[in-house]
Formats: sequence, structure tokens, C-alpha cells
Amino acid sequence: MGVASENSGQASRGETRTARPSAWEDEDAEKAYKTLSRQEAVELRKSLPILSPWLVVAMQSLAACLCGLVVWLVTGSVSSMWSAIYGAAAVVLPNMLLARGMTKRAESPMALAVGFLFWEMLKIGVAIAMLVIATKVLPNLSWPALLIGLVVCIKVNWLALLWRGR
Repeated sequence: MGVASENSGQASRGETRTARPSAWEDEDAEKAYKTLSRQEAVELRKSLPILSPWLVVAMQSLAACLCGLVVWLVTGSVSSMWSAIYGAAAVVLPNMLLARGMTKRAESPMALAVGFLFWEMLKIGVAIAMLVIATKVLPNLSWPALLIGLVVCIKVNWLALLWRGR
């Protein structure tokens, strides 16, 4: 009761208090947003770097070749080299599918979202299928080399984000 009477006393004296946002509220929710003109939108697009998904796939392909070469130089085994390249291909080929699907034009935002979900699920399915059939494709499979190639190509996505900058 002491708190309620204290607050009511402040309100009666004409003092206004602004409520603090709770932990669940966004502090920037009250900021006004400005609608951009056509010219401002064009300038904003020019200032933001756009990274092509095909460039990322090309960087992953280059990383796959370099990874295969390094594994071959370190181990001296051709089967380990092919295992590393196959592991990288389990990332690169599904990403090619996703890049192909995402660079097509969509008529509506809903079609774009559904298309993204479809191509992403296809990408995941192809990657899993490639890993499942790996022992049939490569008779002398080296799992450590395959995992090295896989991880190296996955990490290229982070390098592409760093390369893009802010």
C-alpha cells in the first residue's frame, strides 16, 4: 500500500513518470519510421553490398579443390583426397540447388517463402542422401577426410559473410 499511495501522491502533484519498457518490449518500438522515396530506396540499395549465392557456391567449389589438394599432400592418399572432395561436394551440390531455386523470380511474397522452404528441404535431403550413399560411391572412403571437406565448405559461408562486410 505504501508504494501505491506514494505513486498516487506523485500523480496528484502533477508529476509525470514515463514507464520503463519491460524486458519483453522493444526499446525501439516507439521510434517513428520514415517511408523512403524512390530515389532514397535506390541509393540505399546501392550502398548495401549484395552477395550472389552463385559467388558463394563458387567459393565453396574452390575451397573443395584446395581442401582435396591439402588432404592429398598431408596424407599422400588419393582415396583420402577423393573422400575430402566428396564431403565438400555434399555441401556444394545441395547449395547449387538452393541457389538455383532462390534466384528464380516469385510472383508474391508467399510464393517466395514457400519456394525457399521447398528448396531448403530439397537441399537438406540431397545432402543427407549423399552422405548415406558415400560408402557405395567411394569404396575406400576415409570418414575423417570426408568430414574435413564437409566442414571446410560449410565454413566458407561464414567467410562469405565476413567478405561481404557490414
